[in-house]
Amino acid sequence: MIEKIIFSVLAIGLFTITFLKLVKKNDSSYLYMLGLEFIGIVLSFIELSLENKFPFIIKALIYIFSIIIPIIILWLEKYKKLNFPEIFNITIVKILQYLGKEEKAKKIIINFLNKNKNSYISHKLLAQIYERQENYEAAISEYTIVTELNKNDIEIKLQLSVVLNKNKQNEEAIVILQEILKQKPQNEKSSNLLGDILFEEERYKEAISIYMTALRYHPASYNLYYNLGMTYTMINDFKRAKEFYEKAAEINSIAYNAKLNLGQIALIYGDLEQAEKYFMNSLKSEDLEAGSYYYLSQVALLKGDEDKAKNYMNVAVELDPKVYKQAQKDPVFKPIREEIQPPKEKQEDNVTKKKNLTRKEKEINKHLMKTCILVKNLSNEDIQIIKNNKEIQLEEERQKE
Repeated sequence: MIEKIIFSVLAIGLFTITFLKLVKKNDSSYLYMLGLEFIGIVLSFIELSLENKFPFIIKALIYIFSIIIPIIILWLEKYKKLNFPEIFNITIVKILQYLGKEEKAKKIIINFLNKNKNSYISHKLLAQIYERQENYEAAISEYTIVTELNKNDIEIKLQLSVVLNKNKQNEEAIVILQEILKQKPQNEKSSNLLGDILFEEERYKEAISIYMTALRYHPASYNLYYNLGMTYTMINDFKRAKEFYEKAAEINSIAYNAKLNLGQIALIYGDLEQAEKYFMNSLKSEDLEAGSYYYLSQVALLKGDEDKAKNYMNVAVELDPKVYKQAQKDPVFKPIREEIQPPKEKQEDNVTKKKNLTRKEKEINKHLMKTCILVKNLSNEDIQIIKNNKEIQLEEERQKE
């Protein structure tokens, strides 16, 4: 009987406190907690009136609903300074997001923020939703509020920079990233993003400076070496680019795009054996197959093997029909141009689209492809010159022997 009295006093007292919080904060979230407490109290009175003991599970639920949950929530609010309506709404939003109901989740956050304008977590969640929906203006506005609510959150400042970059507001992004790096120069993500934005703005020397500074803190970073290789490529310093691509490939053995770039550079310098080796390695990546076969066809032509060149090119066209037009323009393929099989009707629709290459990587590959044509001017005459040079080199080696 004493147990029942203590339970009733506690349960009714907690119910009253929760009700007063509902009135004070005018937030319907407390209704759900009141509902649980009410269920627990009603079950307790039913048990008392029937003079029969409920099974252990039901008794446990009575105490959980009426006593334990309310006490935990009140303790979190008082000592941990947590806000129950905020926790409740965020939990509902997360569930809705998991169920794929993004719009409904967004409405709940907006309604909550109308009453709780300083909710850091809610503004952050709303910013992330806007970003996923590619509403970058709204996302920037929300991320800005989040940074104002917590000026020490570097990750949010970094994400704000990402969205600014997506929204073509690069100057604003650069300023924020420079501030982050002044505060934490070892932040690799910020260094990579700042370097990428400077690269995008064609401020290549500044990008190199950022990457090189970051390398002092992260001497084993694949991304930094690879980014340096790409940036040196754009200023046509292929010797330095090669050094950084090789280091990147050494750190990450499955960095096939770095190997494709190394193959392109080797081709520019006329090192056919090295170029072929790198192109063969880059074939292991589905995203690079068409380009790799395209260059292997070039190497085969330079070595005088037209049959192999033709086979490589036909595979490249089959993998990516767009390669056919490029091959028709490229003077190196003049000897086999008529034997390259054009893509079949609707073949382009059946080709699986590859999305793993970044815009920056595609730009680098395109630049190197143009350089292979412009710098080396791979025409039929060049092929013959290279053949003659190889013969002279072999003759000199024989004489030395």
